[in-house]
Amino acid sequence: QYTLAFLLRDHQGEKQVLLGMKKRGFGEGKWNGFGGKVEVTDKTIEDAAAREMTEEACVDVHGKDMERVGTLVFTFTDKPEVMHVHVFQIRAYSGTPAETDEMRPQWYTYDTIPYPSMWADDSIWLPHVLEGHRITGQFDFADDETTVLHHVLDLDGNEPPN
Repeated sequence: QYTLAFLLRDHQGEKQVLLGMKKRGFGEGKWNGFGGKVEVTDKTIEDAAAREMTEEACVDVHGKDMERVGTLVFTFTDKPEVMHVHVFQIRAYSGTPAETDEMRPQWYTYDTIPYPSMWADDSIWLPHVLEGHRITGQFDFADDETTVLHHVLDLDGNEPPN
């Protein structure tokens, strides 16, 4: 089980999302939301998402301020592990996002999100989340971890229009 959370805000009349440049480990060199593996010490998936936000972006969030907006399943042809990812959006938090050893946070307006520098699946599902939809999906990646071989995405319980 994994978490992936996105801080959202309205700033000077524009909707923005906080992304982090991954500085090490899985996904290094890509912009992404904040998250990671649910640990045995986490009481809930929301607790895991909150812990990851603090560790990776130096902000504090509470479970009541998180909205679970989706579940995604990822497979990689060269890895036996199947990743089940719980996606959250967060509008209320305390603290100022700051760089950590793992992530460098930066705010983006919705129309400047750097999709070419993100995981290939993000451009398929993230716009729907930012439009207010709930998602369920599966993405199967090739060995190169950049090519989506196959995907299925449901919006609000339905397949999205093309």
